[in-house]
Amino acid sequence: MREGRDAGIQMTDIDHAVAILERGGLVAFPTETVYGLGADASNAAALDRLYAVKARPLDHPVIVHFDSAAHAFAWALDVPEAARRLAARFWPGPLTIILRRAPGIGDQVTGGQDTIGLRVPAHAVAHALLDAFARRRPGAGIAAPSANRFGRVSPTRAAHVRADLGDDVDCVLEGGSSEIGIESTIVDLSRGPAVLMRPGAVGVAELEAVLGERVAEKDGANRTDKAMPRHSGGLERHYAPRTPACLVAPHALDQAIAEMPGALAVLAFSRPDVPVHAWRRMPRAPDAYAQKLYAALRELDACGCDAILVEAPPATPAWTAVNDRLRRACTQA
Repeated sequence: MREGRDAGIQMTDIDHAVAILERGGLVAFPTETVYGLGADASNAAALDRLYAVKARPLDHPVIVHFDSAAHAFAWALDVPEAARRLAARFWPGPLTIILRRAPGIGDQVTGGQDTIGLRVPAHAVAHALLDAFARRRPGAGIAAPSANRFGRVSPTRAAHVRADLGDDVDCVLEGGSSEIGIESTIVDLSRGPAVLMRPGAVGVAELEAVLGERVAEKDGANRTDKAMPRHSGGLERHYAPRTPACLVAPHALDQAIAEMPGALAVLAFSRPDVPVHAWRRMPRAPDAYAQKLYAALRELDACGCDAILVEAPPATPAWTAVNDRLRRACTQA
């Protein structure tokens, strides 16, 4: 399925995808963040297959996607006013809200926890799929982690999904390159004041402006009652290419290239002064950088180099989400 910004969505493709989901199959679909690998969130066998295809640990929860806030919040035990304010401002969009799960929600989507991650994405193809699925299965949601093997670089194009998953996915809906390019912001509201669990396109300042109060960050939050809920993208090593990658300070990049043996690939803001096997120039604006990041990492990963060196972006709030992804991608197992 191909869909340009002004093109109509092919509902025959959507109907085909819905039929696959209804019989327990897997459908990859675009969102504004990254491509997701979708399964019926109420179908235990489909979720078993989803985890197996991704090689995802069973205690690592998945985000459930919906066509509307009303359907999303029906999967929560209670919905605080803060969650409703965030949904009114940022849904549809790149925000996931963690709440306590409603009775009857299975352990597979929650990783065995009492919390669940909920999202209403904004991409037109995702919305058409979710809307059609909800009309056939009222109130149903689609569990959809990123459409790649667990821990690897997330896909931002349909071709990335096919390269990663091949015949393990039953259908890939095409929707062009992901507009944002990194995963959704995750906010936990399951036990009181908001805590930022994963940074993304929706920044802390935007969240605080809506909530009218400070949003704590996971590492600094005081949660003495219970441990923080596990969430998507919460591992120290994640979003990682197969080629070993490391972050290098801008002033040390040329020296690092000169001193490292083997064939090197470089992700940088400008061409290194020292020759390298491959390099990709990255935008100096954080939003544009994020949109290109995963595609660039995939290109360099395919070059057959011994290492990827990444010029570290600025350590400023505007770069928080990008730096989070790069730090995890460059953490060695």
